[in-house]
Amino acid sequence: MNLTTVMKLVCLGFVGFGFLLGDSVVFADEQTWGNLKGRFVYQGDYPEPEELVLNKDIEYCAPRKPASLNLLVNQENKGIQNVVVFLYQKKDEPAPPIHPDYAENGEKEVVLDNIDCMFKPHVTMLSTSQTLKIVNSDEIAHNTAAFLRRNDPFNAVTPVGKTVLKNLEKGERLPVQVSCSIHPWMQGWLLVQEHPYMAVTDQDGNFEIKNLPTGEWTFQVWHEAAGYMAEVTRNDETVEWKRGQITLTIPEETLDLGTVTVAADKFTR
Repeated sequence: MNLTTVMKLVCLGFVGFGFLLGDSVVFADEQTWGNLKGRFVYQGDYPEPEELVLNKDIEYCAPRKPASLNLLVNQENKGIQNVVVFLYQKKDEPAPPIHPDYAENGEKEVVLDNIDCMFKPHVTMLSTSQTLKIVNSDEIAHNTAAFLRRNDPFNAVTPVGKTVLKNLEKGERLPVQVSCSIHPWMQGWLLVQEHPYMAVTDQDGNFEIKNLPTGEWTFQVWHEAAGYMAEVTRNDETVEWKRGQITLTIPEETLDLGTVTVAADKFTR
């Protein structure tokens, strides 16, 4: 049997097991899947939000009341918004299998909007199989800069009504800051991964990552005002997640982390 024949047989066997999406394998029936969810809450007195200093295009921006979003806590239930949770791919670790729903139904473009003199969403999540679509819905010019580390940084001028498309080929280790040099109070975050398994907490502190491959995986937990979420309380017990990482075994159902409490002194403000 020659080498060409052997390679064909190997490829046929691999295709029977799954198919490729970028550098990840999309599996069919033999792969099992589960979900991960949880809730992050704030413990302690919540400081007043920082007041932004507007120093450009004030007549346009001031009526739109741009606000600091670097630490948002729900005053009714203490939920922490914008905690980022994502599957952490270790160096030289094989890419995780990708659930077919992501390949078939996932958004091809992810929109990052300059609107009301702010970036929306505040945290943009992007997989390398998607295109970042930067738009400007305001009536003034902006620029959108992201100082990426594993991808080429960009600083895109975004005049009124203009759209800029960016394709990023490598996952970033952590979220990177997005800024506008014309309006220095504007700040957002961009998380780029080579898989779709990421989430950001909502206004009640809840998150859910659906259709994860079952088995043992490490997850990164991060927040812009705290950095790594390293010391937390879970099930009334203080635990340390080294560098904000936690290793979990995902079952064929939903794994609920429950309520994870983070003390006020873990945040920079």
